Amino acid sequence: MFNFRSFKTLVRAGLLLGLASAAQLALAQTSFSMTYKGGSTSTCGTTYNITGKEPSAAGKYPVFVYIGGTGESYTSNWGAAALNEAVSKGFIAASVEYDNASFGTCSTIGQRAKCIFNPSNVNSAIAKLCSRAKADCSKGIVTGGLSQGSIISVLSKNTDSRVRASFGQGTGSTYTAAYNLESCMADGKHAQTGDRIRIINGERDMFVGGTEAIARSQAELVTGLKCTGQQSCFRSNGSGWYIVKDAQVYDLNADHCFMGYGGVVGVQCSGLLVDPGYQSGSAAWQVKATIAWLKGFVN
Repeated sequence: MFNFRSFKTLVRAGLLLGLASAAQLALAQTSFSMTYKGGSTSTCGTTYNITGKEPSAAGKYPVFVYIGGTGESYTSNWGAAALNEAVSKGFIAASVEYDNASFGTCSTIGQRAKCIFNPSNVNSAIAKLCSRAKADCSKGIVTGGLSQGSIISVLSKNTDSRVRASFGQGTGSTYTAAYNLESCMADGKHAQTGDRIRIINGERDMFVGGTEAIARSQAELVTGLKCTGQQSCFRSNGSGWYIVKDAQVYDLNADHCFMGYGGVVGVQCSGLLVDPGYQSGSAAWQVKATIAWLKGFVN
C-alpha cells in the first residue's frame, strides 16, 4: 500500500541532498548581474536586468540563456534550476528579464527576441553576455525557456546565427483561442532547424491544448518530427519532443508549468517550488538531461 508519509520523507531527503549539491556547486560558481536595453519595439530602449552565474575557474566558456514565461520573474526558482545545472556543465548561464507582462503575436514576441539576441546592438542582452571576460560566444550559444520564453528561445537563431540549439517547455503555435503563432513557430518558419530543438510539454497543458494529443501535435509542429501516439520522439542527436505524464510529477498534474508545484490547486503556474524530480532526475524531460543535451552542441 502507498505510504504518503514515507514518500514525503523521501522527497524531503531528496530536497536536502539537492540543496547540498547546490551548495557544493556554489563553491565553484560566481554570480553576476547586468542590465541591457530591450522591449517590444525596434527601439529596444527599456532597461532590463540579467542575472547569471559563471564558473569560478579560469577559462573561456559558451553561453546559455534562459527566458521565462509570461509573468515569470527572471529570478524564478525554475530559471535558477536551469542556471545552476548549466553552469555546472561549463556554461556562462544567465536568465534575462524582458517585457513579459503580456503575451503577443509573432511580430511582438519576435521583436522581444530581437532586442535580446541582436549581436549587432551593443546594448542587447546577448552582446552584454558575450562581452564578459570568461565568455566565448564563438564556442556556441544555447537557449531555453518556458511558454512565451520558449517561443523566444526557438526564435533566437533568427537574429543570432551563433545560437546552436534551443529547448522549450510549454511550447506550441496555438496559445488558447487568442494567439496563433504558426507563421513563426512551425518547422521551417524559424531559423532554428528541427534537429536542434527539444520541446517538452505537459499532457495537461491548457495553454497549448489541454490534452496529450494536442500537446503532442504542437511539439510535432515546432520540431517537424512525428511519432503518432507516442509519449516521446527523438532523433539520433537527442532533438525532438517529450510529453510529461501526470504520474511523473510531484503534484500529479503535468500542466503548463509541470516543472513546479504548490500554489493554488487547479491554477496553472501558481506554484513556485521546483518539482524534485525535474531538478534532480536524469529522465529526458528533466533539467539535467536537457542541459546535457545542449552541451553536445557547443565547443
